[in-house]
Amino acid sequence: MAAAIPPRAPYAEDPTKSRGRKVAEPESRTRTPFARDRDRIIHSTAFRRLKEKTQVFVAHEGDHFRTRLTHSLEVAQIARSLATALGLDPDLAETIALAHDLGHPPFGHAGEDELQVQMQGFGGFDHNVQTFRVVTKLERRYPRFEGLNLTWETLEGVIKHNGPVVDKLTRPSWSAIAEFDTAYDLRLGTWASAEAQVAALADDIAYNNHDVDDGVQAGLFNLAELREIPLIGPHVFSAAADYPDCDEGILRLEAVRRMIGAMVDDVLAETRRRAEADKVRSPEDVRNLDHALVAFSREMVEDLSALRTFLMDRMYRHWRVNRTRSQARRMLAEMFQLFMAEPDVLPSEWYARSLSRDEAGRARLVCDYIAGMTDRFAIEEHRKLFHLELLS
Repeated sequence: MAAAIPPRAPYAEDPTKSRGRKVAEPESRTRTPFARDRDRIIHSTAFRRLKEKTQVFVAHEGDHFRTRLTHSLEVAQIARSLATALGLDPDLAETIALAHDLGHPPFGHAGEDELQVQMQGFGGFDHNVQTFRVVTKLERRYPRFEGLNLTWETLEGVIKHNGPVVDKLTRPSWSAIAEFDTAYDLRLGTWASAEAQVAALADDIAYNNHDVDDGVQAGLFNLAELREIPLIGPHVFSAAADYPDCDEGILRLEAVRRMIGAMVDDVLAETRRRAEADKVRSPEDVRNLDHALVAFSREMVEDLSALRTFLMDRMYRHWRVNRTRSQARRMLAEMFQLFMAEPDVLPSEWYARSLSRDEAGRARLVCDYIAGMTDRFAIEEHRKLFHLELLS
């Protein structure tokens, strides 16, 4: 028998009461405003590029490892499930989840770290800000506006799903947010909607689980070692006890599946507890809290911290990952510096746009060009720029 869908929570966002879009448009005849936002994100160029952007392993290192695209899809699935169980708007939660990584450059955090270095003195780089710039400016698909012209609620969730950001506005890398907010107030000093907070927690659930899965597949650690690690260990034990003759690959997947379920259950219980304790009765109540509504319990946070410490030591800082990270940073640094010194080697449309800019403006354009690359394109572009090819 199928589980009953919970009634709509009083603090859920109502698509019929959306604050609208920066540029007014006629409403869709077939979709809510939030569902329309989701479709615009899925059809964007930046979303398609996620298929070959690094999560932990570079896209060419193996067909079965997560990429930014598969990660975003997993986050969206968990966010939609959580939102439905909490009586929230599932379309808004899914939309923010699908959008949350659009601004990531190639090669994961290595790419982000290198662009931060190269953009020192030119306004800095932040992948969350870059995501916001993608959906408000860099995507060019419509005749009447730059970006995707998403609803206020989606934009709010994209930039502050992890909490208020007003304290970041003095950072050079956040100047684009401060400028946008002056023209279109996103209430940057408050929490975002419960749906946005769901997307943030879904991101935590997805990446912790799939990094365990990918780490075992890559041979960086094994199931026996995971038995001693909080959170995942008990699920490895229980899966092995329930299926003692099962293949290790299936046991790995079963343990990860159980860990996802445990984390989801924890978020549901803690969020309901907070909603009751804080007497949350409207979307405005959610925004006006001095803490997150959607959250893990204290015990889950402690277990997650221990798991992340293990993953940091055994996966994110593994010499194989470090070697790839080092190569990636060198490639991006060399391309950035070449494009700044010789902008005429940029593709013609990018070079044309660079001509009217000062040095800081040219650096931002070069940064946008590199940040939009996939891993594969960056590797190929670097090869073309730095390795002479002789015609036969």
